[in-house]
Amino acid sequence: MIETSTAGNTTDLLPIATDVVNDDDDVARPEATFRFTVHNLGQLKEQVLSPACYIRCLPWKILVLVRNTTTPDRLQQKALGVFLQCNGECESPGWSCYGLGEIKLLSHKPDGQHLCRKVHHMYHSKEDDWGFAQFILWKDLMDPENGFVKDDSITIEAHVIAEAPHGVSWDSKKHTGYVGLKNQGATCYMNSLLQTLFFTNVLRKAVYKIPSVGDDSSRSVAFALQRVFFDLQFSEKPVATKKLTKSFGWETLDSFMQHDVQEFLRVLLDKLENKMKGTLVEGTVPKLFEGKMTSFIKCKNVNCSSTRVETFYDIQLSVKGKNNLYESFKDYISTETLDGENKYDAGEHGLQEAEKGVRFDEFPPVLHLHLMRFQYDPQSDASVKFNDRFEFYEEINLDPYLQEIPQVPAHYTLHAVLVHSGDNHGGHYVVFINPKGDGKWCKFDDDVVSRCRKKEAIEYNFGGKEDAPYLARRATSAYMLIYIQTSQLNYVLQDVTENDIPADLYERINEEMRYEMAAEK
Repeated sequence: MIETSTAGNTTDLLPIATDVVNDDDDVARPEATFRFTVHNLGQLKEQVLSPACYIRCLPWKILVLVRNTTTPDRLQQKALGVFLQCNGECESPGWSCYGLGEIKLLSHKPDGQHLCRKVHHMYHSKEDDWGFAQFILWKDLMDPENGFVKDDSITIEAHVIAEAPHGVSWDSKKHTGYVGLKNQGATCYMNSLLQTLFFTNVLRKAVYKIPSVGDDSSRSVAFALQRVFFDLQFSEKPVATKKLTKSFGWETLDSFMQHDVQEFLRVLLDKLENKMKGTLVEGTVPKLFEGKMTSFIKCKNVNCSSTRVETFYDIQLSVKGKNNLYESFKDYISTETLDGENKYDAGEHGLQEAEKGVRFDEFPPVLHLHLMRFQYDPQSDASVKFNDRFEFYEEINLDPYLQEIPQVPAHYTLHAVLVHSGDNHGGHYVVFINPKGDGKWCKFDDDVVSRCRKKEAIEYNFGGKEDAPYLARRATSAYMLIYIQTSQLNYVLQDVTENDIPADLYERINEEMRYEMAAEK
């Protein structure tokens, strides 16, 4: 019988003889499959390393060694250990890279079965290899029936999927065309949200056109945001946000912990909207983000009702007990019955049984959906996170939730997924963005930006699992979704060029940059 074993650590020695099968030369690729053939197996005394296969710009190697272990009844047994090593020759501390995949011992027999083991690990300077100290017992390895050994050689294949590394040289601009935002501590969700606003291109254009000449750069939210957007567009390196948080007056962790992402977004958009009044870009914020709904109360037994039209910039959707986005929208427009002690005061008709609810009149071009992952729990008297599975989709049709069928279909395309890992005390925030609306996704993890697969942006963030091999962090789930009306994609995501930046703003930012460079020197 072939047995599994626990993962362990090893040290480095030279290989006997190897070969690597790997056709892709893109060193920044997120995944690769490569092989390592160990010749002269009978002479293998210690350990051997394969040549490097580069994934996410780091060298990955297969490490093979002989292990002599003792069974519970004190018998000696020989085993083959196999590990994946990441960035093994790097001597600097502080780097990390999450990788997962499969190690496979190949059988050369046409009808033979390969031996596969799954592996996932957060590699770092103190644990740069991970795998199986007892990948296979020696007697099983040498058994001709298994077909693992041919001409005193074995071949091991590794398939690795890795996230972009932190703490090492990773050129986001080169690999994606975009740059990240520095993690300056205590800003929680802010970096993720700023990236989504930056990639709402028509808003970025309008922000550039806000008159800010003469504004105090340490107090003007408009100018601080103009500078962040300018740097994100033209810088080659991660961008700082300290001036923006200072202008906002939110310079401590408490400031962000006391306000959720919905409040932060509303305050920021409100400040921009006020600053745009009386300018060429007045009305940009409501034009992009404002929807309309009607709240109503209708009596059941008398002809009496009341309605009120309201505007909204975002929608809060319940996650608890809901399977997907459509169920949450259905719940949102469901009616509540006012009866018993909760009857409606219908004036001259007295207290009446009634139905209360809301109906959507119009959805905006850019739709911000807040998923209610964090809610107050009366039992613990604290905010708790609901990591329940909740599905959302790349394309959605919201026509059924409108009072009347619209002239332009309420069809939407997913543009951004804001994700939180961990519990309600801190945790880690990232955002996945589909910058051009064409289904090509990028992951923005503070200062590191990397291309990613669609399923990493969508399916992996449904929640429902505390731990999963494909997730680097526990309790990972989406807490905010941004959709753009499909018919408005070209308008919202229009190109933004240097010519869209007013000359006086361009000169002011360059002057500030020259001053900063002089101060550094």
